[in-house]
Amino acid sequence: MRRICAVNRIVRPVSGTLLRRLALASIIANVGIVVTGGAVRLTASGLGCPTWPRCTDDSYVTTPEMGVYGVIEFGNRMLTFAVGLIALATVLAVLLHRPRRPGLLALAVVVFLGIPAQAVLGGITVLTNLNPWVVGLHFLASMAVIAAAYALWRRIVDPDGPVEAVAPTPLRTLARVTTGVTAAVLVVGTWVTGSGPHAGDHGAARNGLDPETISQVHADGVFLLIGLSVALIFAFRAVGAQRATRAAIILVAVELGQGVIGFVQYFTHLPALLVGTHMLGSCLVLLAALSVQWSTRERRPVTPAPQAAPTDTATPVPATA
Repeated sequence: MRRICAVNRIVRPVSGTLLRRLALASIIANVGIVVTGGAVRLTASGLGCPTWPRCTDDSYVTTPEMGVYGVIEFGNRMLTFAVGLIALATVLAVLLHRPRRPGLLALAVVVFLGIPAQAVLGGITVLTNLNPWVVGLHFLASMAVIAAAYALWRRIVDPDGPVEAVAPTPLRTLARVTTGVTAAVLVVGTWVTGSGPHAGDHGAARNGLDPETISQVHADGVFLLIGLSVALIFAFRAVGAQRATRAAIILVAVELGQGVIGFVQYFTHLPALLVGTHMLGSCLVLLAALSVQWSTRERRPVTPAPQAAPTDTATPVPATA
């Protein structure tokens, strides 16, 4: 018993503020590693470490003979550990938070396990000599981890009360369709990347798709996404869902910015800096779409149960003549 009391004095409950900051840091870190992963590909450093999990057959770290390409690739691998540590700290913070909140631990564990899964996918991309389909899957897996991290952050920010819809069912369905189209645009975007010039290494294969044709398919998906998002603005405004309207306006603004970058990079023959910015924009579009999804419902604060009125248990005094 004394040991348990001593542990309780040392391990103090984690505040809600720290928990929110860790969850937000996890989102930022996962977006950051997408950007640095893009830098690896755009600098043709994808095979800077030609094997995995070692960097070379004889070393786990880069060697001077591998030059700057090895430094860039190995540096991105090391960032995975930093992202994993943030995810682990978030799991521990959820466990130490008092009172325990439902749903947080499962989401935190999903985010944490997504980091080593991403590392394995990254290793497969190296072992397959940067197969474009595997590279695309590696990017999409990052999007899934970002979505899980965002869900965790929103669950922490929201109270634990019952969920209430703030928009009619058809509009909530339209928001889900918009999120699905967002995911489809991201998938086709990986096909565009796999057909383009930035293979990650000068000798890496391409997916064989016609760049102009698949780029047009991607652009058509973007036009559909923007149209759905604009429709959400007017629909949410019509039913008085102010928070959802603001989220939809932000989504359209992010989409337009991403579309401009996409068109400019296409007509300027895909300069590396714009391609990297476009990858960052993909993460922001996903987060904005998820924000719209969450804005169609909200959780109410938990209301304490009403206390029963005290009953009089005193023994009645008998009447006297």
